[in-house]
Amino acid sequence: MITPRFLSVAIGSVLRMSALTYEVKDPNSPVAVWLRTTFPQPKGIQAAYRIAAGPARVLPSPAVATGTQGAAVDWWLRMLVDPAVSVDLALVGLRSRRVPCVRAGLELLRELGGVDRDGTVHPVDPTRFADRPDEWWARVCYALALLVELYRAASIDGSRLMRLRPEARAADLLALANDDEVADLIAMRDLAHEHLFPALPSGPVTTGMTFDGSTDLAADADLIAGGVLVDFKAGQGGKPRADGTRAAGLARTDLDQLLGYALMDYSNTFALHTVAIYAIRFGHYAAWPITDLCAQMAGRPVDFAVLRKEFAQVLQVQLPAYWAEQGR
Repeated sequence: MITPRFLSVAIGSVLRMSALTYEVKDPNSPVAVWLRTTFPQPKGIQAAYRIAAGPARVLPSPAVATGTQGAAVDWWLRMLVDPAVSVDLALVGLRSRRVPCVRAGLELLRELGGVDRDGTVHPVDPTRFADRPDEWWARVCYALALLVELYRAASIDGSRLMRLRPEARAADLLALANDDEVADLIAMRDLAHEHLFPALPSGPVTTGMTFDGSTDLAADADLIAGGVLVDFKAGQGGKPRADGTRAAGLARTDLDQLLGYALMDYSNTFALHTVAIYAIRFGHYAAWPITDLCAQMAGRPVDFAVLRKEFAQVLQVQLPAYWAEQGR
């Protein structure tokens, strides 16, 4: 169910319009400044990643809305590994805006078992729907992505949800994904069966988790399995080469986001020992022991527990002061 802590994170993000993903992209943010000062040497990691990933294996057609598609495949991958998937953010999205899709969205969440009649949120058990066809799964995950965009996006004027009428039903919501998007999602799912799932360690699985530091700066990660934090990336890579292929890229902001998640687990609740990125369209899983990654990027041995305390100070002291200067 939705907890007070979760609501404070969600509402805070809506009001401040800020999250870890936003702060690492702002070169003047204390978050980005601290991360890039503390870990100034990313190039070796980036070069090795690009070579190992190889060319993209699944590329979308022009009819695919790639932003929503990335969120949709994230949902599907979570459904395939987590026996109790939270749909909190989808409900928060529905409650955060005046939109004509409330009836359709609530009907879908109820059909999934994620929301009961009094509005309480429960984890979804994907095994209940194991017999559903791939197209149903693809459309459900696309719909969930659209609902979460209500919470995350600064503007929803162009959202497909705005095509729905107030009397629309869940079936109308599921019809918003086009056939190319459904086929693309299935292809990415197939690639994950081959390259992601065999690489995941055994142990407890959690998806869509927040951290101690999420009350200081909104952040929710994709997956933790057996102490490994995995961030999903659905980008297509760089510009098409002469042969039409695309090469993988690992942006500095991607590394900063990955490190930020691990650093925000102040109390080591998740006992993280490794961080990883799964490049969904490349079928490439790259994992690094946290201390090794930090040492390589810092250019020296590091004490991760000390770094967590320093990062907490950045989020709790420097960042609010920066927001105040910016009028946020």
